[in-house]
Amino acid sequence: MDLLELIIEYHKDNERQGPGSEEATLKALSYIPDLNEKSKILDIGCGTGGQTITLAKNTDAQITAIDMLPQFLEKLMQKVKENNLIDRITAKEMLMDRLTFDEKSFDVIWSEGAIYNIGFEKGLSLWSKYLKDNGYIAVSEISWLTDTRPEEIEQYWVNEYSEIDTIENKLSVIEKCGYTSVAHFILDDKCWIDNYYQPLLENTEAFLKKYDYADEAKEFIEAGKIEADLYNRFKDYYSYVYYIAKKKR
Repeated sequence: MDLLELIIEYHKDNERQGPGSEEATLKALSYIPDLNEKSKILDIGCGTGGQTITLAKNTDAQITAIDMLPQFLEKLMQKVKENNLIDRITAKEMLMDRLTFDEKSFDVIWSEGAIYNIGFEKGLSLWSKYLKDNGYIAVSEISWLTDTRPEEIEQYWVNEYSEIDTIENKLSVIEKCGYTSVAHFILDDKCWIDNYYQPLLENTEAFLKKYDYADEAKEFIEAGKIEADLYNRFKDYYSYVYYIAKKKR
């Protein structure tokens, strides 16, 4: 077994592969006006599509959802069929830094908890050309909530994701990449605990049993427990933050 296999198996049956909620998706969506049946949304790093289904149910737009993992896309398409959204959502296996769409194809680019895979600045810069003039981008990104924080949590997240930074500095990156900030807000405890960590915890025993309690699987689970414990102890210092911005002409 390899790490990617473990990640897929542990996350594929969950509604979300990172912190988030339907409420947060709808709040972000509320800042984007004038979407209609001709509008096109690109959901990058869609995972199993928790937010994709929410977007489809609450807009009339056509949605293209991409992810690099076919196992996640298979789960998404099950939800699409169950919700009778087959004419509204198209799923494509694609890398987020190797998009193959025409330039200025989309009115909105959406990405929940995924842009870190290529980096915040790189993602905003790369994706801009696929967005129409005055189009919107909505992304959630891990961010510091304070200017200083305990060394333990500082070292952990700097090692995990070197681009973690303060909200103020993230907003500066947004402007640098050719967008005007529209709004931002912090994801709450429910997004982390109820919708992400708790479902994973409930799946832990079945996951370990599937891999016959192999050391690699145990180490993988332990790493996840460490992350969840850190959040519970240091959640005043960091969170995912939703950033909504408008592309400049």
